[in-house]
Amino acid sequence: MASIISLPRYNIPLKTISTLIIFLLQLLPDRAHRSSSRPAVPAVIVFGDSVVDPGNNNYIDTPAKGNFPPYGQDFPGHEATGRFSNGRITPDMMASALGVKELVPAYFDTRLVDQDLLTGVSFASAASGFDPLTSTIALAIPMMKQLDMFKEYKEKLRKIAGKKKAASIISESLYMVCSGSNDVAEYFLDPLRRPIKDIATYSEFLMQTASNFLQELVNLGARRVGVTGLPPIGCLPSQRTLAGGVLRRCAANRNDLAKKYNEKLKRELNRLTAKDSRAKLIYVDMYSVLLDLIQKPQKYGFRVSKRGCCGTGTLEVAKLCNRLCHVCSNVSKYLFWDSYHPTERAYKIIVDKIIQRDLHLLL
Repeated sequence: MASIISLPRYNIPLKTISTLIIFLLQLLPDRAHRSSSRPAVPAVIVFGDSVVDPGNNNYIDTPAKGNFPPYGQDFPGHEATGRFSNGRITPDMMASALGVKELVPAYFDTRLVDQDLLTGVSFASAASGFDPLTSTIALAIPMMKQLDMFKEYKEKLRKIAGKKKAASIISESLYMVCSGSNDVAEYFLDPLRRPIKDIATYSEFLMQTASNFLQELVNLGARRVGVTGLPPIGCLPSQRTLAGGVLRRCAANRNDLAKKYNEKLKRELNRLTAKDSRAKLIYVDMYSVLLDLIQKPQKYGFRVSKRGCCGTGTLEVAKLCNRLCHVCSNVSKYLFWDSYHPTERAYKIIVDKIIQRDLHLLL
């Protein structure tokens, strides 16, 4: 039988108790608000290609730019920042969802202030890839060069925040790595690459290059790293046009290479995490998320998933998507903005899904 503990009785007036309860209840919303407004991570730091480039390519000599209309038509202030979409892109939405800030700026942005650096930047470059040849052809910033920029960023952070706080920001931040799509697209466009490396060999080469990048990133202090797998590249509007035949079906060979790479990448991330307990590297499944949007657009409120909103929507991207192009009247019904990149609304759906399913493991 459980023992009964007798508690002393205090003669506290009922009115006093009621007042105390009301006072405590009034405090609860305030405390909840303070808790919910605290960022999940101190900063969001990004590496990769055009999917996550907020405008670094504006500052280098490359044709891969999106800093002109109609890009950015739905961005705050209708500004064409260099983001390859009609509005915000995935790092912006990720940082906003985590309570860090509303926009992740380009590292090369000349308007950066100290607070921008303290809360994270993007080193990404449109048209870049893990394969150094991909970046060379497009005059983009190679992934390993992006790591050099990160080293420079760390020094700036130390000067702003001091050694101890800078180290804390570097170790506790969320890192996003999104690259490889341009490698696959270029592989099938470049006849000189294919005889040297078949699909299986090239997917292995990409995985090893990605692994080298990630190991160096961890050595530089990254501890929470989300690495996106490749999307179903063969189903992008541009690849349907180039290799999908008269009916513009999904190009199976592109998707086959993407899937082979993704399987290798998943295994490698598990191996790296098991090998080095300092960091956690999580695979972010972009393939199934985007494929579901493409195959079942009505489920998400889209009407068009085989063409982009800009121009004919079949090939236009970067300079081909310009102010002379016709733009669809209702962009919210389009999954893709140009022939390669999703619309802001599509990005939002993708980000919500990957936070719930993948990135919560890092938080």
